[in-house]
Amino acid sequence: MTGALSGIRVLDTATLFAGPLAATLLGDYGAEVIKIEHPNGDPVRSHGAQRDGVGLWWKILGRGKKAITLYLGSPEGQEVFRKLVADADVVVENFRPGTLERWGLGYDELSKINPGLVLTRVTGFGQVGPYAKRPGFGTLAEAMSGFAAITGEPDGPPTLPPFGLADGIAALTTAFAVMTALRAREQTGRGQVVDLAIIEPILTLLGPQIIAYDQLGTLQPRTGNRSTNNAPRNTYRTRDGSWVAISTSAQSIAERVMRLVGRPELVDEPWFASGAERAKHADELDEAVGSWIAERDRDDVVKAFEEAQAAVAPIYTAADVMTDPQFAALGSITTVDDAELGPVKMQNVLFRLSETPGSITSAGAPLGAHTAEVLGRYGFGEPELARLREKGVIK
Repeated sequence: MTGALSGIRVLDTATLFAGPLAATLLGDYGAEVIKIEHPNGDPVRSHGAQRDGVGLWWKILGRGKKAITLYLGSPEGQEVFRKLVADADVVVENFRPGTLERWGLGYDELSKINPGLVLTRVTGFGQVGPYAKRPGFGTLAEAMSGFAAITGEPDGPPTLPPFGLADGIAALTTAFAVMTALRAREQTGRGQVVDLAIIEPILTLLGPQIIAYDQLGTLQPRTGNRSTNNAPRNTYRTRDGSWVAISTSAQSIAERVMRLVGRPELVDEPWFASGAERAKHADELDEAVGSWIAERDRDDVVKAFEEAQAAVAPIYTAADVMTDPQFAALGSITTVDDAELGPVKMQNVLFRLSETPGSITSAGAPLGAHTAEVLGRYGFGEPELARLREKGVIK
């Protein structure tokens, strides 16, 4: 089945992690993504867990992409890149601002070759401002956005996530930005530059912090797993040593929870009618809920909450996700055949479309696996490829 983005060609020159993941998402829905790596390889190939020397993160981040090597810092590499740009729709890059311009590959030059090109620039701090040329990573965005300041226990330090949260949020935003620019191109016939700073998307997802400070001068405190907007809202340990999470954002859910755990009298308290007021009584509510849960095994807790139409979820590890029937029904985990590792399981496409559902065609390919194939389209025969290999432009 033809993907929704079939016919869109993306040149992915980015590394670690927002830019490449955005290109991955576009590829999942049919875009042809050509991954351009330094001849030494993308750093993610050696980042994190490996099996037999093969990077597992790369298998996800490089999925569905045609892997070629090209040293853009050399005149020969730049000339090859210009040929690739001529019929590309999108370039994704995350070099420090000014790098492409120094190589003669800035948008002014690339748009002369291809006026419809969307140059997508994903950096820590964006293309302008006093921090623009600083090294930028998701961790810095998690710190500067305000996320870390509100995360953690009240008497503990600001807490960073143990995974690429800001990068992931930026990747989703970048994919949306690319589609927005491509839609604009349909109307104007012209491409444009997408300037995405990783510090910004996570700032948006943090909700009303900015407006609350502007209008009220208030700062959101660290509350651990609790919320200042409702209660009970926390994680609770079950009798068999598992954990569950509860949310009572809706008033009706809060009432059902308290009746379920045998404390219906709390529902009649005047303060119970407001989420913010309930949050002020979190100790009492957590004691009521937590003691009830502590006397029961996880599966029994989940079943009781489900029967009461109250909101609960077991706290899963990856092992639990792999066997959960809901994830199975959605097809959230898929198996992909890989030339190096054999069948591998990974997260499936993000959403389901009824007519053009998207698919993962391959796991991340070995370094330079498609260099000859892709460059061959542009007239590079074996003698020319051999010359480029000898000069270190490709591998």
